[in-house]
Amino acid sequence: MLKKYFDLSNHVALVTGCSSGLGVQMAKALASQGCNIVAVARRQNLIDEVAKEIAETYGVKAIGIPCDITDTSKVNETVDKILEEFGRIDILINNAGTGSGATSAENMEDSQFEGEIAIDLTGSFKMARAVAKKAMISAGYGRIINIASMYGLVGNNIAPAAAYHAAKGGVVNLTRALASEWGNKGITVNAICPGYFETPLTKETLDTEFFQQYAKTMIPLNRYGKEGELDTAAIFLASPCSTYVNGVILPVDGGYTAM
Repeated sequence: MLKKYFDLSNHVALVTGCSSGLGVQMAKALASQGCNIVAVARRQNLIDEVAKEIAETYGVKAIGIPCDITDTSKVNETVDKILEEFGRIDILINNAGTGSGATSAENMEDSQFEGEIAIDLTGSFKMARAVAKKAMISAGYGRIINIASMYGLVGNNIAPAAAYHAAKGGVVNLTRALASEWGNKGITVNAICPGYFETPLTKETLDTEFFQQYAKTMIPLNRYGKEGELDTAAIFLASPCSTYVNGVILPVDGGYTAM
């Protein structure tokens, strides 16, 4: 008997930070398996374009809902709107985040550090809390995928980013905490830790001669991640068949953290 391990037909996924880059790539990956998509980000025009493209390309239902994930009331309103539209939320990909720029720790302002934590860590918690409380716990089922970073696992000496490291490290252990707390409710909580990936915002930097030489020294695959190379990790963790995968921290970094 043929078993469709990654069939997500009729499932509904909420993807934050879904206006460009990795968020859009992962949303498309889930849609390719039949999943309906709710693209969430701050700019309505961008998420509407993403939703339109996904619906037309993959034949699923896709909508865009603007939301500032640092605002608790907006997060709750967003979850309520999705439940009104679909009646369920099966998958949450907490992808929204910010890279506040390279600033040495001794010169970093409080506002920069606190802003990074507010979006990457606290925002991820607020969205997970709302989705679990309003949709997943009552359904006895859920897949939460937090997008951390390999920088949540290690330090670096190429660009100072203490705030980013702290926020993503928090996401890593938040994942373990929620996995422990909600596992007996049918909800799995896992994290993906991407390495250097090509996006519209990073391509120019990653294509420099400096970075190319750095990659050959620090990344066993000798290159950065290409578009689509995060997709299978997202599909695997979102699968209804991944029932015993919980609290996993999955680096997708070309081997960077293996060294």
